[in-house]
Amino acid sequence: MDNLVLPIPVKENKCSGIGAVLSNRCPHCREGKLFLNDNAYDFKNNLKMHENCPVCKQPTEIEVGFYYGTSYISYLLTVALSGVTFILWWIFVGVSVNDDRILYWLGINSALIIIIQPLLMRLSRTLWLSFFVKYNPDWREYEVNQYERIVKEQMN
Repeated sequence: MDNLVLPIPVKENKCSGIGAVLSNRCPHCREGKLFLNDNAYDFKNNLKMHENCPVCKQPTEIEVGFYYGTSYISYLLTVALSGVTFILWWIFVGVSVNDDRILYWLGINSALIIIIQPLLMRLSRTLWLSFFVKYNPDWREYEVNQYERIVKEQMN
């Protein structure tokens, strides 16, 4: 009984796809953090990402200019958020053409969007990457895809 060696269990990932996106985790392994800095309001380093996932080594930039498409995602998130705040304003405050309630909503909505814009930009990058990189629960057993369209001399 003294020589009994138990295998070390591999930590099973409990993060769902939505949880990985909301916590800005790698879509391939759902464990590694995508951004160098956890603080979204550090404006100097807000969008700086790891070149590869620190856990599974998945490249975070698939091709040159890959993240230009995030502007569409950010726009969609902003419009959806504005729609939700308008519906909530309509339910709780009301909308009328006889007073300035709609202008108050517009001001509050604009301020809210400006305040959470760094979070929306990060979320849109994570969503965009997760559209192209799929989760692999057996990522430890396979090598990561190396994309052909990356030319290191043309980056940055």
